[in-house]
Amino acid sequence: MKYIGADNNSDGSNLIIGQADENDDRPVWVTIWGGGNTLAQAIWQVQHTRSDADLKAFLHKIHVYTITDQDRHYDGSEGYEVSSHQWMRREFSEDLLFIWDECAWKFQNDTGRNKWEEYETHIQNHGSLGSQYPKYKYGVEGDTPSFLHIMPTGLNNPDIPNQAGWGGYFEWGIGADNATYAYTNNRGIAYKISMKYQKHFYPATFNNFAARMDWAKEGKGNRNPIIVIDGDASINIMTKTPPRGAVITLDASETFDPDGDKLTFNWWLLSEAGTYTEDVSISNSNSSTVKVHIPFDSAGKNFHVICEVTDDGIHNLSDYRRIIFEPTD
Repeated sequence: MKYIGADNNSDGSNLIIGQADENDDRPVWVTIWGGGNTLAQAIWQVQHTRSDADLKAFLHKIHVYTITDQDRHYDGSEGYEVSSHQWMRREFSEDLLFIWDECAWKFQNDTGRNKWEEYETHIQNHGSLGSQYPKYKYGVEGDTPSFLHIMPTGLNNPDIPNQAGWGGYFEWGIGADNATYAYTNNRGIAYKISMKYQKHFYPATFNNFAARMDWAKEGKGNRNPIIVIDGDASINIMTKTPPRGAVITLDASETFDPDGDKLTFNWWLLSEAGTYTEDVSISNSNSSTVKVHIPFDSAGKNFHVICEVTDDGIHNLSDYRRIIFEPTD
C-alpha cells in the first residue's frame, strides 16, 4: 500500500484505465500472480479523479483473479494490512469481482513438482520458449490457474466463479486473512470441490500445454476437437428450459477433430454448479448422442451437464461444452 496514491501513476495503471474506458461491453480481466498494486493504483486514480458513479462503472468493468495474496512478504514477516489486495477487497467488494485462489495453485505447484519428468520431456527444450524453461525451485506452474480460468475452452464462463473449470471453483466467503471477503476457496467445501476438479482436469491442462510446446518446437502439433451440439459449433454455454419429466436429446454427432483423430465422448453432471442437488440420469453417456432425463422435482432449479470430448492424438486434447438445464413446470 505504500506505493498506492499520489505520484504513483504508471504506464501500467494508465493502461488498465484506458482498457476499461474503451467502448466495449466485455470485462477487462486482470490476472495477478504477484503483487496487485498496479491495479490498485488504477482504482485509486479513478477514485480520486472521477465521480462515485464513474468509479462504480469502472469497478464493474474490471474482473480480477489472484493467485493467493502475494502483495506482501509470503514468509509471514508482514501481515495482510500492507497488501493492496486487502485494500481492494475491503473497500470495493460490492462492485469489484475479485477471485482469490488458495487451492488451484497449490495443487498445480505440488503436482507439477511430483510429475517433473513430464515437463522435462514435453516442455523443456521445445523450441525457443522451451529452451528458457527452467527446472523448478519451489513448484511448477503454480500461477498458471490464473490463465487457465479465462481460457476459452467452452467449459466455464469466467465471470461466474462457482461453475468450476480449469482454474478452480470459488464461493463467496471470508478469505485467508480472516478479514475481507471475496470469491475464494481457501477452506471448507469450496476447497474440496476445487481440488476435486483440479484432479479431474489436470491431464487435459497438461496435454494442452504439451501440444502447444510441440507447435513451438516443430510448427505443428495436435489440435483440439470441435464440439458441435444440435448444430451449434460455438463454445458458448447452452441453456435448455425443458418441462420437468421430459427426456431431452442432445446430439453431438457432428463433432469433429481437425486432425481426423478418433474421439471419445463423456457426458457428466457437474452437480456442484447447479441448484438441483439430486442425481440426473444421462443415457448413453459415452456416445455422441445422449438423452437427459429431466427429474420431476427439478422445476425452478438448474443443473449443469458437461460434454467432454477427447481425441487420441499426441497429446490427447479435450474440448468441452456446458449445457445448463433450467426445468419448468
